[in-house]
Amino acid sequence: MIPDKIAIFALNASRNFGKQVCASMGCALSDHEEREFEDREHKARPIAEVHGKDVFVIQSLYADLEQSANDKLVRLLFFIGALKDAGAARVTAVTPYLCYARKDRRTQANDPITTQYVARLLETVGTDQVITLDVHNLAAFENAFRNNKLHLEANMLFIRHLVPHLSDKEVSVVSPDAGGLKRAERFRQRLSTELQRPVGAGFAEKYREKGVVSGHMVVGEIENKAVLIVDDLISTGSTIARVADVCRARGAASVTAIATHGLFVDPASTIMASKALDKTMVTSSYHHSGFRTRKRFQSSMYWIVRHCFRKRFCNCTPVLSQPFKNSPPSILHGAWQAATTLLPASPTSETGDIAALSNARAQSAHVSKRGKPDRSEATHRADRLS
Repeated sequence: MIPDKIAIFALNASRNFGKQVCASMGCALSDHEEREFEDREHKARPIAEVHGKDVFVIQSLYADLEQSANDKLVRLLFFIGALKDAGAARVTAVTPYLCYARKDRRTQANDPITTQYVARLLETVGTDQVITLDVHNLAAFENAFRNNKLHLEANMLFIRHLVPHLSDKEVSVVSPDAGGLKRAERFRQRLSTELQRPVGAGFAEKYREKGVVSGHMVVGEIENKAVLIVDDLISTGSTIARVADVCRARGAASVTAIATHGLFVDPASTIMASKALDKTMVTSSYHHSGFRTRKRFQSSMYWIVRHCFRKRFCNCTPVLSQPFKNSPPSILHGAWQAATTLLPASPTSETGDIAALSNARAQSAHVSKRGKPDRSEATHRADRLS
């Protein structure tokens, strides 16, 4: 059971996800009300008592058939405001997928820096801290938010699943572009530690102009290797498929795409069917209702908030997690200490593809200081633990 001074809410769009989180901790979601009006305005309010409590609100900010990313963001903002008005001592926004995180810098004159605008909105309604998973640009995320923030990575969850399958293979980790080199290097180093042997590295060239992606060169160790293409997200899949084709042409023994967030927007159903790809692995930060694939799709099952804020990603029965511990002085402390035990993955479906999901996606419609990022001591501890 969790301490009485902690309350966990999940807005309706992420309610099933929130129930899974709470079930893994042996507790229940706190009650709240969401109401739609005739003119399509809405309201949300907590029903459970929140005065003087540490409150967590789970809401993954991606678009689906029912709500756009904008809808989900506004509902989250309004609900956090209501929590603060009701006397919550501290409110944490738990956003496995943080919307608008990709627009973190100006690439043309008068471009918006939308990541900063989202940060300001969350701060304005009184959000005390934000917890998210594998943002597009970690430095931009840390600079955009002046309040406490905790950034988690799914690297070890993928690695623990992959290690038994790579024990007798030569492996190379490839970044699909130069901007993801640090992310891929962190993954490579941890994989090398787990395998207890060297792991090769590489990266692909990528140029984008007016929405058109080009570049067909991969630098690094590829021939006769099991290649792992590591990225933060897969949208249409064009970047991943392009790199996979080049790796195959260079003699890669196998190619696996690994990304934390699987958006799979149209035309991903066609692009991700590339014969160059053997497997695609993503987490459940993005909900995929009825999503099946021939590529042995690996989905994460649960988020563990706070001390047990971890992710379980294999497509098998969920693993039980440690319950909440007593609230420490900082609710960021020890966020990565909870252990996760991986169970054997159940067989995946050999039928179906991602066309239905892609079509559904297509239908759905400041930097605080100009110096070092504003990072709390607890955030540094969490980074070291990760």
